[in-house]
Amino acid sequence: MTEWPSPAKLNLFLHITGRRQDGYHLLQTAFQFLDYGDSLSFDVNDSGQIILATPLDGVDDDDNLIVKAAKLIKPYASTASGVSISIEKKLPMGGGLGGGSSNAATTLTALNTLWKCGLSTAELAQLGLSLGADVPIFITGHAAWAEGVGEQLTPISPVEPWFAVIVPDCHVSTAEIFSSTQLTRDCEPITIPRFLSGEGSNVCEAVVKQHYPAVAEALDWLSQFGVARMTGTGACVFTDFKSQSEAQHVINNLPSRWQGFVAKGCNQSPLTASE
Repeated sequence: MTEWPSPAKLNLFLHITGRRQDGYHLLQTAFQFLDYGDSLSFDVNDSGQIILATPLDGVDDDDNLIVKAAKLIKPYASTASGVSISIEKKLPMGGGLGGGSSNAATTLTALNTLWKCGLSTAELAQLGLSLGADVPIFITGHAAWAEGVGEQLTPISPVEPWFAVIVPDCHVSTAEIFSSTQLTRDCEPITIPRFLSGEGSNVCEAVVKQHYPAVAEALDWLSQFGVARMTGTGACVFTDFKSQSEAQHVINNLPSRWQGFVAKGCNQSPLTASE
């Protein structure tokens, strides 16, 4: 059995610049990985079956992105291989940390190696795109600027601070937020240098705060320590610090009704760094 990391990501900002005729939103965002996340273990065998040994509550195995990813890459396996997959879950669902997409990317990357599929990183990323727009970023494994519907990636190297991340007790529906009539969809496009110099916000925050009071409360509380931001469409919120001790101080003082953790920003994903 081999163990592979499935790291979290943060959206350091999120702008929506328009909407296509098919309803997909045009956006600008920046992804950075964290040295914190789930862990997947793969026990390869010759059964020819794909088994999820640790099912997630409320998620049918066939709907789990781990199983979908394994089924997607299985035709490329050099042998009639099977696998039993276990997950140690740390990342919350609906938290904006990319847990499901990261799980899919780790599954594709691991089984490409373990099943000797021989696919290139670009080919794996193309496969992953069919599972979700965020999957390729976890496969390519470098902090990135994303445009289009999230599929146009440009590697970037922002500073790698320490983050205090709060997990409010709610699950935000991305579909609900993106379908809201209150969502700002006409942001003026910005450039990578402007972002790296400090520009950028998350246009989803106002809508999420209105519909999810727990997120609004967490943002307000965290703002006493620095600039509090929401990742993706939420629910997790974060702020950055120069040192681990500063971030840990915030988490140590976290109200008991919330979960939280400290993590280091990583421009190189722990997944690809471990290959």
